[in-house]
Amino acid sequence: MSSEVIKQLQEAVQFSPENVPLRMHLAQVLLQDYEYIAAEEQYRKVLELSANHTAAQLGLARTFYYQQKYSAAIVVLEQLEHREPDHFDALLLHCRILVKEQSLSLAKEIYQHLLQLNSGFRDEALDSLFRVAQQQPTPSYNMDEEEAETENLFLLEKPDINFSDVGGMEREKQEIDLKIIKPLQFPDLYKAYDKKAGGGILLYGPPGCGKTYLAKATAGQIQAEFINVGIQDVLDMWVGASEKNLHSLFEMARQSRPCVLFFDEVDALGANRNSLRNSGAAHIINQFLAEMDGIATNNENILIMGATNAPWSLDPAFRRPGRFDRIIFVAPPDATGREEILQLQLRNKPVADVNYNALAKATAGFSGADLKAVIDMATEEKLLEALQKGTPQPITQKELLKAAKTHKPTTKEWFNTARNYALYSNETGLYDDVLKYLEIKK
Repeated sequence: MSSEVIKQLQEAVQFSPENVPLRMHLAQVLLQDYEYIAAEEQYRKVLELSANHTAAQLGLARTFYYQQKYSAAIVVLEQLEHREPDHFDALLLHCRILVKEQSLSLAKEIYQHLLQLNSGFRDEALDSLFRVAQQQPTPSYNMDEEEAETENLFLLEKPDINFSDVGGMEREKQEIDLKIIKPLQFPDLYKAYDKKAGGGILLYGPPGCGKTYLAKATAGQIQAEFINVGIQDVLDMWVGASEKNLHSLFEMARQSRPCVLFFDEVDALGANRNSLRNSGAAHIINQFLAEMDGIATNNENILIMGATNAPWSLDPAFRRPGRFDRIIFVAPPDATGREEILQLQLRNKPVADVNYNALAKATAGFSGADLKAVIDMATEEKLLEALQKGTPQPITQKELLKAAKTHKPTTKEWFNTARNYALYSNETGLYDDVLKYLEIKK
């Protein structure tokens, strides 16, 4: 989001400090731009002007949620729900906060109430959480109730996107198709060659190029369950707990085949052991490798995908056969890919006279996230115009090109680092695709 757009809105608010709709718009823009503290301030001022403003209360609760101030968020939501006990969005946010605080029984009650309010509503993550929590057997060893709840906090979901929703990335999709999708479609043929469905794929490249989105689309393409794992889902301060969390994740995947188990920022969990001083971290890596090998169990029909911006930090043991044995460079989209991404991201917005081909040429080196930022900047400019005229105004080529000139591609810094590894630490040919992208002959 353009800081200039936010600045203009702030100046407009200073000129008209009691304009509640304008303050609400500024607060929403700040919230979307991850400026949670500034958004919180605007929502508070709206509530000073209108104490029972429902949207402002909900917005304030969301700023607290994103700042992980869960208790403060619940206080605001309870005030809102006292006045509007069946406010759907407030109840849904309340439910998610309770899940974060591991209050699963109360969260489940609210979720059931949401289903009563709207029988057609389903939240894949919450639905899977409570379904898994019900199916989990009672632990045979001594474990208190809090630990038992922690076991069930990993979320299953079935993505509603597939490869058709991913702009560009034809090479990456083809490699995934050959390793993952075809074995599931033709199991007998692959078994004849002693090839099993499943395995590991590591996606690496600059941030914002769609690695997570591609992994999710892969699960949607094969109609598989999807588990998105962040480092906070695994690491635990107690000795041995992190290893147990990893085992629980893999066990859940094995019980939900076919399943895509996706580790975002996998280098944080699988850092090179030679550079580690903490023996506990080495134990986590050893557990990770053992689970990937599936020595004591069967990992067939489980796809283990990892994404990293720093493949040079990953322990080499992860690249051995049977682990992340297919390593895919996810480059910034080419001109055709940028054109497809722009069309996908603008398809639900009012547009007029947009030359996607020319726009793609003007955004060379931009990641998918950069293209989204360009569209957001152009959208905000049109929103200001729409607020003044009172009717929606279509986004045109002019605003998009202006935004493209203002926003600089964020991939350059990554390539400055990757270039050195590709030139001087590439004995195995891991970074050959980076050299090819940079058009460097070694």
